Amino acid sequence: MDAKDHVLWHLDRDFTTPVRDPLWGHIYFTDGLYSILQAVEFQQLSKIKQLGPAHLVYPGATHTRLAHSLGVYHIAYRMIRSILSREGAPSLSRELVDAYLCAALLHDLGHFPFTHSLKELPLREHEALAAEMIQSGELAALIRERAKIDPAIVARIIDEELDDMGEPSIPFFRSLLSGTLDPDKLDYLNRDAYFCGVPYGTQDIDFALSRLRPVGSGVGLELTGISAVENILFSKYLMYRAVYWHRNVRVATAMIKRGLHDGLAHGLIHEEDLYGHTDESFYAGFSGRREAPFELIRRVYDRQLYLPVADLPFDEDDEHHGRLMDLDLRAEAEERIVTILRRPGDTHLPLAIIDIPEGISFEVSFPVVDGERIVDYPSAGSVFTPLVISDFTRTLRRVRLILHPELAERVSEPIDLLREATGFHD
Repeated sequence: MDAKDHVLWHLDRDFTTPVRDPLWGHIYFTDGLYSILQAVEFQQLSKIKQLGPAHLVYPGATHTRLAHSLGVYHIAYRMIRSILSREGAPSLSRELVDAYLCAALLHDLGHFPFTHSLKELPLREHEALAAEMIQSGELAALIRERAKIDPAIVARIIDEELDDMGEPSIPFFRSLLSGTLDPDKLDYLNRDAYFCGVPYGTQDIDFALSRLRPVGSGVGLELTGISAVENILFSKYLMYRAVYWHRNVRVATAMIKRGLHDGLAHGLIHEEDLYGHTDESFYAGFSGRREAPFELIRRVYDRQLYLPVADLPFDEDDEHHGRLMDLDLRAEAEERIVTILRRPGDTHLPLAIIDIPEGISFEVSFPVVDGERIVDYPSAGSVFTPLVISDFTRTLRRVRLILHPELAERVSEPIDLLREATGFHD
């Protein structure tokens, strides 16, 4: 039995302990990998909502990062099983394949509430936090002794900032775990759509995985599988438009981000104060504080949201728009709005908020197998050209003015107010 057949035998024989998932049915683990599910660090993910404040708009969106992690692991298992059954599959050891599956399971371990919404704040990447947790304490011992996996390999698959230790399979596994057609995206699009009750994110997993092929040191897609990627790209666009960046989700997100930005800027909190929280401890720790920035967080917790009163397309080529990507300069523009709306006798006015979503990536560069040729996806005949992808991004990103109801009542021409405060052109 060669190395590849040995790994396939292991995948077919040793994964026998089931966990039931509402989306994928039974998900199977080895005894060693199953033991990791009981770790305190992993169970912490059951207390963090996958979609943050989206449940304020879609009440069913209370699914957790733990459930998502199980789904990513499941699709990662199916993906590596499918790839290793193909001609030309790389020679991988059982230990390295198990490390990859462990990385899929633990890839979100470093997440804290609203992580993706706070990318503009000076915080550490969740992949780096996960890598540290995996290589320390009881969790590292559990991975090493019960699952017979090297925690350092798992950490390096997750955190691409770490060196690969000269192990050629690490870049291969990284390309599987994070890319255009990766298990993370295939799970979250399906799972988020399922729990929000919308049809936009549904993917044909069986078809997508059946069209993957080993290509060089990575993975490519058969030409007949282009529609699987087109479905992912359009689904991602629709999910951002209807769910992830729904205007009231953006309002709640912007309120939390502004509160934390002000708290950090004024020394009321420190970076380390944000790590390791569950949703419950996050709100308990911040919403009860009396300082003005944390009033915004309390209002989100109580669903007393500010009102979106104006929005304009975000223009990456406009210098005034670009300047507002700096949160400190954005705060200055927000102060100008409050000053404009101030009336004689006012002593204290609530904050104004300008919301600009972070940049979004629609990954489209990967190999497509066309007979004997290998071409890059944009050249493979897909409708999703770089220009179309650019149009997606431009359509999604909006600059919004968000005001407390008391201030919103004072505004007669909100677009003019937004332009006056920011220097935006007509």
